[in-house]
Amino acid sequence: MIRLGALGAGLLFVITLLWGAIQPRDAAVPDPVEELHKHPQEVEWSFNGPGNLGILGTFDRAQLQRGFQVYKEVCSACHSIHRVAFRDLADLGFSAAEVKALAAQYEVPSVNDATGEPATRKATPADKFPLIYPNEIAARAAQNGALPPDLSLMTKAREDGTNYVHSLLLGYTDPPKNWTVGEGLYYNPYFSSLNIKMPPPIAADDQVTYADGTKATRDQMARDVAVFLTWTAEPKLEARKETGVAAVIFLLIMTALGYLSYRRVWADVKKPKAAPAE
Repeated sequence: MIRLGALGAGLLFVITLLWGAIQPRDAAVPDPVEELHKHPQEVEWSFNGPGNLGILGTFDRAQLQRGFQVYKEVCSACHSIHRVAFRDLADLGFSAAEVKALAAQYEVPSVNDATGEPATRKATPADKFPLIYPNEIAARAAQNGALPPDLSLMTKAREDGTNYVHSLLLGYTDPPKNWTVGEGLYYNPYFSSLNIKMPPPIAADDQVTYADGTKATRDQMARDVAVFLTWTAEPKLEARKETGVAAVIFLLIMTALGYLSYRRVWADVKKPKAAPAE
């Protein structure tokens, strides 16, 4: 009796599997986020070299300075670059006097030598850019619950980071009819969840006045600050490329010398003659 029960249970299980296999499946419900999300637009950047091959490229110093200006006048109201020291700005082409003057525009935490109480002082080139908010709680309180990220490593933290920053800054648009944007949010198809709390930071042309006279279009400002944030994330990018190119040249030379040495050593060694056939 037990065997018959087990056989019946097994047969029922097999019939259930077969029935499930032959039944038509319901159509999968498409994910609207995947449908509407856009990948960053590809832009040819000078630091990637010709054709965006990633080699032999260098930063455009004028563009870096413009990008720093956009960050300082537009982005720094909410976002910090706390991993960058003021003295690093010399790599952008600023003189030592200019770096010192830029640093003096900021206040950094200090201690009163007389009382030992917390205080502030003017920054020096050795200091890093100060945090915009002292902690996460203060940041969220000031930004209606949003947490503005530090931008020092942003282009490293996001896939295709430079293109991502450029596309995100220009990507604010009206949402499609099948998408709902919550209160206090903005639609941006380049953002991971499509809805973003950050208002459009670059809203119009001529939002900044470039010191070098370059026309400050929205696209130009987005390009410049994207390149600047690429530099903050990898300030030694050019040195790394130079080291890589030098290493490849060295290996090619060593390979050529090794081959010539091989030919030289074995030049006088004659191959043994084949034995005559009997």
